[in-house]
Amino acid sequence: MPAAAAGCSPAVADLPTALRLAAATTPGTVDLTFIGHASFAIRSPAGVSIVTDYNDFIRPDFTPDIATMNHAHPTHYSDDPDPGIKLILRGWNTGNGIPHYDLKWGDVHIRNVSTNIRDYNYGTEFGGNSIFIFEIADLCIAHLSHLHHTLTPEHLAEMGEIDVLIAPVDGAYTLGQRDMMEVIDQIRAPLTIPMHYFTPRVLEHFLDLVGTRYPVKKIEGSSVTLSRAMLPKTPTILVLPPEHPG
Repeated sequence: MPAAAAGCSPAVADLPTALRLAAATTPGTVDLTFIGHASFAIRSPAGVSIVTDYNDFIRPDFTPDIATMNHAHPTHYSDDPDPGIKLILRGWNTGNGIPHYDLKWGDVHIRNVSTNIRDYNYGTEFGGNSIFIFEIADLCIAHLSHLHHTLTPEHLAEMGEIDVLIAPVDGAYTLGQRDMMEVIDQIRAPLTIPMHYFTPRVLEHFLDLVGTRYPVKKIEGSSVTLSRAMLPKTPTILVLPPEHPG
């Protein structure tokens, strides 16, 4: 079994009633914006910009430094990314084996944990999805992308301690919503942010389920500034509306 990642230290403070929306990057903070579907923009204190599940359907209005991608559907990857992107991390086997990333770019440390997905012939594409983990400003942010199964002890050991979990909650194309709740229980991040839910009704169904276990907080804007000091003591679901619904 792989050795556990270093992880981040425990949360230290309650979540404020009103979270400060992301503005200029501040030392010790990470700016997070829900672009839409499974794409989030992440900006480090040094200004390194990342877009998750970069694709041709929903794109940011800027060119990121780093783009991560996954293979389940074209809404999670691009064959024609912006040539200005400095680092493109494809989370599946593109011909050279299942990728294992562990690299630094500026003040960002990026790792991945490989998982499997269902293929178009109802078989299994081994290593078709990566959970990308971003270690920035003393926070560990994990993006589950198109996760199709619950996690093994080996997966959890590779991931290490997670502070912010970004989880698909559609309940159909990825995991069923109750299975996704099991994953959230497995990881127990101080903050879990739902994504990949297609319609408000699907999101509300998930919130009804998960709300029996965890507090749910909503904010109006699509962006939030995160820091270790604002993490809640109790695992909490944080809902950000996407800039581009769908």
